[in-house]
Amino acid sequence: MRIALLGAGAWGTALAVQAAVRHDVWLWARDAQQVQRMREQRCNARYLPGVALPPALRLGDELAAALAHAGDDGLTVIATPMSALAEVLGAVPARAGVLWLCKGFEAGSGRLGHEVAQALQPGRRGGVLSGPSFADEVARGCPTALVAASTDAALAEQAVAAFHADALRVYTSDDPVGVEVGGAVKNVMAIATGVCDGLQLGHNARAALITRGLAEMTRLGLALGARAETFMGLSGLGDLVLTATGDLSRNRRVGLRLAAGEALPAILHALGHVAEGVYSARTVLQRAQALGVAMPITEAVVALLDGALTPAQAVAALMARQARAEGAQALPA
Repeated sequence: MRIALLGAGAWGTALAVQAAVRHDVWLWARDAQQVQRMREQRCNARYLPGVALPPALRLGDELAAALAHAGDDGLTVIATPMSALAEVLGAVPARAGVLWLCKGFEAGSGRLGHEVAQALQPGRRGGVLSGPSFADEVARGCPTALVAASTDAALAEQAVAAFHADALRVYTSDDPVGVEVGGAVKNVMAIATGVCDGLQLGHNARAALITRGLAEMTRLGLALGARAETFMGLSGLGDLVLTATGDLSRNRRVGLRLAAGEALPAILHALGHVAEGVYSARTVLQRAQALGVAMPITEAVVALLDGALTPAQAVAALMARQARAEGAQALPA
């Protein structure tokens, strides 16, 4: 199969490394200097140091050439941050099947990936590939499970053919809305969990936070048309647990450092990578409020990121909320 992976960050590179063992893969980066360094070093030293690029993996900075490589019969995969999805997706031919890996809501518009795609090209064959996956572990061949979600069953199966391998299982779903909501909201909850652990509030608090975070995620997903069972799967509970507790999680590290009293700009500069939860938290809250969905943890994270609350104040605000039935679908107070 001919595959074009658009975006040579950690995640795009990791999938390219795995797929190039069996398929004809082109990895595109917009930065010509980065491409040249990868050609010379045969690794992506900036994002995946120490991981060798397969000899057969093609590298280039010409987007048109990468798209031509996949054509209409191959598979195009967009591995950019959410902020660049519309730009890159707009360049993909309308007949081509395309998956995106980014997890979040588009800043400003508040759109999920499938909404961006439909606004650009109604009826496009598109979908999302998501799930609990640190790029470094995928690149090194650690066992991982993902889910390819699309209303186009043939496209989801094409994703299985492209990436399913001995150490990488790919399941299919016809609920892209649920998969996208899970992938977006878990980043916000990972920031909250990082704060919880950074303040040394204990394992009880962490378990409660993750559980109530899953409830928030599910409420928002249902309001947007997703199915409840999706949130008990890989892109819901699975990705939430990984991102909230794993030390490789950038969003979790943001929370840990906020709890230590560091300023957000300094934290983001030190990370050197995109922490999607920082950029999507406000949009998540705005969409929830527009739908009348209560998301108190998300609200506390937004206040914390805005500097309106300290970490200790954010925890106190959550603990002071009125008691209610666990399953209550309450409107915002």
